Amino acid sequence: MKTFEYKGFDAAGKAVRGLTDGLSVKHAREQLAAGGILAERIAPTGRRVRLQTQDRAILYRELSSLLRAGVPLLGSLDILLQSPELSGVRVVLAATRDGIREGRSLAQSLTQASASVGVFEAAVVEAGEMSGGLPGMLERCAAFLEEQDRVRERIQGALVYPAIVFTVGVVVAILMLGLLLPRAAAVLGDRPGELPGLTRVMLGIGHGIERGWPILLVLAAALVVVGRRLLRRGRPWRLRLDRALFRVPGLGRGYRLLVNMRFARTLAILMGGGVSPIQGMILAGKATGSVSVEADAGVAADKVEHGTSLSESVQAIPPLSGTLPGWIRVGEASGELERMLDSAARRFEEAWDRFLRRWLVIVEPLLIVLIGGFVLLVTLSVLLPILNLSQALGT
Repeated sequence: MKTFEYKGFDAAGKAVRGLTDGLSVKHAREQLAAGGILAERIAPTGRRVRLQTQDRAILYRELSSLLRAGVPLLGSLDILLQSPELSGVRVVLAATRDGIREGRSLAQSLTQASASVGVFEAAVVEAGEMSGGLPGMLERCAAFLEEQDRVRERIQGALVYPAIVFTVGVVVAILMLGLLLPRAAAVLGDRPGELPGLTRVMLGIGHGIERGWPILLVLAAALVVVGRRLLRRGRPWRLRLDRALFRVPGLGRGYRLLVNMRFARTLAILMGGGVSPIQGMILAGKATGSVSVEADAGVAADKVEHGTSLSESVQAIPPLSGTLPGWIRVGEASGELERMLDSAARRFEEAWDRFLRRWLVIVEPLLIVLIGGFVLLVTLSVLLPILNLSQALGT
């Protein structure tokens, strides 16, 4: 039996869509017709659907609970297909169930069913299947995804206010330099004497914006397009940019803390699931989101394969060469590497939260001061000619 997606009309003429099982397209169409549904389109569930992080976390957690309760894997997927909470992922569940029916593993079936299931998640699920601890590994994978989602939300939330202030500042600059100042200068332009230096500078900027904004807009769009193409196609460019981010004052420290936290958390989960240190290094490097760390982790994994200790290999990766190798060294000596990696990940997370709070305390007032200072300069460039004119008339 295979699962098919269908779209059609019921007996009342209402448009319907859903999933149905059948031996073939013809058999599935006949079953739908027997139920009073005229199928307009019917096809196997073969498309790879993208899922949000939260949806995948719920899927893993629900599947873990059912497996812990003793429900077989196929039976668990059948139950989840009927769950209202997972109505948005039924296509993925159905395709995963079909893959398992055809003899593939859960990890392979999930990867083929959804483009969102990455290498790390597939490795965790595969490790759980091989070790016999699939429910526990699914639970840990769900917790990891939820934690990463919280980190992403904190980053986005931290950037909302600065982005709004910056956008308001750009709009104010365009309006004041492009509209207000030229009109004020037109009113004062016929008076004797020269305009103050500040007014002339601001007028020059305003005229430049007024006359050249189409060119500036085209150049900005071209830079964005070219930059995206270089980052997508040119790995050397991405490596240079990524390594440069670690050297940016202030921002580099926060990026380093985030990368260390992700690396330690991922490696702890993989090591706990029985993944080899070599494969764990490679997957943990990919999970950091840093192109340079991913490349260096591949080189470090080769060193581990040739007999170098895990702590020495991590020490050779510049962004991870701080305190993380010390935690790993203690874990190797005590035989509790997974626990020490978890502890290191928590410490890095706490340090990253403190860094984020301090960054917001500095950046938000700084943006307000910069915008306020700019508005003050534009206001002075308008008021100074008026004051000079009033003094000239008074004398």
